[in-house]
Order: sequence, then structure tokens, then C-alpha cells
Amino acid sequence: MLVDDQALLRAGFRMVLGAQPDIRVVAEAGDGAAAVEAARSAEVDVVLMDVRMPVMDGVEATRLICAAGERPRVLILTTFDLDDYAFAALKAGASGFLLKDVPPSDLISAIHSVHSGDAVVAPSTTRRLLERFAVHLPSPGVVEQAALGGLTAREREVLVLVARGLSNMEIADRLDLAEATVKTHLGRVLAKLGLRDRAQVVVYAYESGLVTPHSAG
Repeated sequence: MLVDDQALLRAGFRMVLGAQPDIRVVAEAGDGAAAVEAARSAEVDVVLMDVRMPVMDGVEATRLICAAGERPRVLILTTFDLDDYAFAALKAGASGFLLKDVPPSDLISAIHSVHSGDAVVAPSTTRRLLERFAVHLPSPGVVEQAALGGLTAREREVLVLVARGLSNMEIADRLDLAEATVKTHLGRVLAKLGLRDRAQVVVYAYESGLVTPHSAG
């Protein structure tokens, strides 16, 4: 589903995506409220969501759509990579964000990644976002510590390394594990903490104090 208040931009995205054999645009909306309604009735896997829109912005629409279930997954479209809307959208459940002028090949790759359950947030960009908005994060310890206590030591290690921006392969090398084992640990972390994907792992790790902006590099 394409969600943007600019019809011309939606038309451009629809043209690019329509040329792909395995991607189909099944719905469009010009504001967040219409997107939430469309998500209830259309069979949507991925939403490309603008953030600045009339009636209801993309952050609130993302929160409502993600709260309704595992699908669809939301990919935020933003003009600036250090956008406070992008940070808020990650907290609301978005699986990542892209700049609106992203090359078509990167847009298509991002849609496939989000559809398969991965997050689309460049680690360096995530760190810059979190450094900028660190003052708005709660003090360490505000996040429920009982949930963290339910993680094994290895799962906590994986959580921290994901939050620091390492890929599964990089984590496997760091911890001397098979990549499949890292995926298993990450899956358990997501299940135990009630998180959707890597993007939410990053935010959770910062909010819990496991990772700080200055320790993430």
C-alpha cells in the first residue's frame, strides 16, 4: 500500500513497483486515517508510509496499523534521515525508513527485506538518530527489567550487538557461532520481549540502558 498526500509521488512509486513481477500495489491512501482504514480491508503485506500528512500523520497511522497485528509491516518514507518523525515511527512499530529520493533498486530491495521480516535501518543512521534524540529517551531502568531478566546471557549479548548495528553474520563471527544459531537467539529475543524486528530491538536496547549512544560505535 502506498500512503502519501502527494498523488504525483504515489504515481511515481506505483510506476516503479508495477514493473516488478513479484510486487503488486493493492491500495493507496492520501492520509493516515485512510491508510488505517484501507489496511483493515485490503490484503497488504508492506506499507510505504509518508510521515507528514493531513488528518492523521504517518506516526499515528503506523502505531494503529502495527498494533492491529503482525502484518502489514510499515516502511517509513521521509525527506530527512535525521527526522524526529522517523524516530517516533520506529518507536511506533515501523520496520524501518527510507529517504523519498531512494534509488528504485534500493526501494525494491527494502520492500523485499521488510516483507521477509528484516528491518531497514542503516546502523549508522540509527545511531545518529538515537544520539540526537537521546535526551528524550527514559533514564536507564525505566524499561521493565523483569523482561530482560528472562533473557539468557547469550540472548542479551545478541540483543546488544544487534543494537550496535551488527548483522547476523558479523555477530556470528564475533561470538564464534553459526549464523543460524544467531538467528535462533534473535528470534527468542524478539519473542520474549514482544518485539517485531531488529528496528525495535535497537530502540528497546537504548531505552533499557543496555546500549547508550556513545557506546554504540
